[in-house]
Amino acid sequence: MAAERVRRMPFADIYPLYLKKVERKGRDAADVDRVITWLTGYDEAGLAAAVADEVDLETFFDRAPRMNPHADLITGVICGVRVEEIDDPLMQRIRWMDKLVDEVARGKKMTSIMRGGEPAAR
Repeated sequence: MAAERVRRMPFADIYPLYLKKVERKGRDAADVDRVITWLTGYDEAGLAAAVADEVDLETFFDRAPRMNPHADLITGVICGVRVEEIDDPLMQRIRWMDKLVDEVARGKKMTSIMRGGEPAAR
């Protein structure tokens, strides 16, 4: 099942792809950390630890210090699916993260990406 494969995918495999994506589009890779921090509540050390420990996406989100209360404002289509209509909470969180990184890569303003708020933790 594809969903199970995604759940078990190491965050350490996804993270560098996010960085490459935004850099390829001429955007600042530090903004990837900023939006992931906003979404999950991880700080820089927490993100680095998640990469170093090679935690899977399920564990990454299970250990998230604090999911942003405004995350439900993330809407739109990712991989042909509306993120606000995803029933599986973990898959929705993964797609929220994908959507935020896509918005960074497209050059959307950070205040808009973070739905008018600041990061949950720094």
